[in-house]
Amino acid sequence: MSTDSVNPNRRRFLNWTAGVVGAVGVGYAAVPFIRSMSPSAAVMAEATTTVDLSKVDKGQRITVMWQGKPVWVVRRTDEMLETLEDPEVTGQLKDPDSQQSEQPEFAANEFRSREPEWLVMIAICTHLGCIPSYHPESGGNFWSGAWKGGFFCPCHGSGYDLAGRVMEGSPAPLNMAVPYYEFLSDSELRIGEPVG
Repeated sequence: MSTDSVNPNRRRFLNWTAGVVGAVGVGYAAVPFIRSMSPSAAVMAEATTTVDLSKVDKGQRITVMWQGKPVWVVRRTDEMLETLEDPEVTGQLKDPDSQQSEQPEFAANEFRSREPEWLVMIAICTHLGCIPSYHPESGGNFWSGAWKGGFFCPCHGSGYDLAGRVMEGSPAPLNMAVPYYEFLSDSELRIGEPVG
């Protein structure tokens, strides 16, 4: 049987040293893990898309890519804006006030935009994901109701007005989605929210 007595100071020192070494090891292991949660440079670059508006004429639509999706930027004319309040158009909309739409808060209005002149919208039908075509003119024999201009999905026949609001009788359940965007100047638009 051992006759050595236990040295409490030595034991306390060894416990403290082991605790410090363990904490440092956990810290070194955690730093790379936490860094891996930060968005990569490629993700940060794809988070936003900048659009030059200076070359977009009234009534014209351009298509840009944002996060792998087509986005339309339409510069609406005064005549196009008038159709958005036309009772013949609003009377055939499923959600004229955009209460159920995927959109930022600033787009919850009849224009579905920050500024009435500019429509920025993800160019994907809310039914099965086809890309509608742009028909800004009134009339046309592809729609049974009053057509004052808008977007028509040829896959299953969904119609949208010039604010992307879906029309009654369409298989699409919702208005087309509006992404977050902001104007950087009178001639520059940024789609998406900056990361970091």
